[in-house]
Amino acid sequence: MATANSLITSKAPPLLTAPVEYQRQYQDQLNNLLRLYFTQIDNINGSVLNTSGTQYLSAPYGAFQDTTTQTLVANTATAMRFNQTDYANDVSIVSGTKITVKNAGIYNLQWSGEFQNSDNAIHDISVWLRQDGPGAGVDIPGSRGLIACPARKSAAAGDEGHAIVGWNYFIRLEANEFVELWWAATSALVTLSAFPAMTTPYIAPSTASVVATMSYVSRL
Repeated sequence: MATANSLITSKAPPLLTAPVEYQRQYQDQLNNLLRLYFTQIDNINGSVLNTSGTQYLSAPYGAFQDTTTQTLVANTATAMRFNQTDYANDVSIVSGTKITVKNAGIYNLQWSGEFQNSDNAIHDISVWLRQDGPGAGVDIPGSRGLIACPARKSAAAGDEGHAIVGWNYFIRLEANEFVELWWAATSALVTLSAFPAMTTPYIAPSTASVVATMSYVSRL
């Protein structure tokens, strides 16, 4: 039987060579071999198909974030960066921006960004995907989303405009291909902002500037 941390794989037994004439001993031995093999298969199926069977499955995934504030030049396409890997299995960050997969498949990419606007006017932000391709990659048609980041409320520190936004994509990737998140804004006063843990007026954890997760969905 399978244990909590492993799944015993089955292996077809070597079958006996049949005698020329019928022998009950041969038939009993053959039946015992097949019975053991089918019992192994039944145990595996029972372990995988029960309510906790997914504990034996290992699919590619990755969870990444950036703990720094990211800036840009107004109206200039810029790749989002990631400096921390939280969890990963055959998905990794390459060159700080490229979410790279080891295995071909359909993946679910989810992201969220903490935008801050230090200007007195509302500013527009665009976010889209760029996939592995000739040169530095190819922008994916239809992947751009538009965000309006609120203006600051006053000149006081901490009164900047804020918007945390995110959504997800399904994307097809071949083995060792990457996808990147790109963004642009109508003002350099818009940033992807990270914040330290709060101690006043209440205690709260730190804020990452951008978070992304990549989950394997299906083979191609």
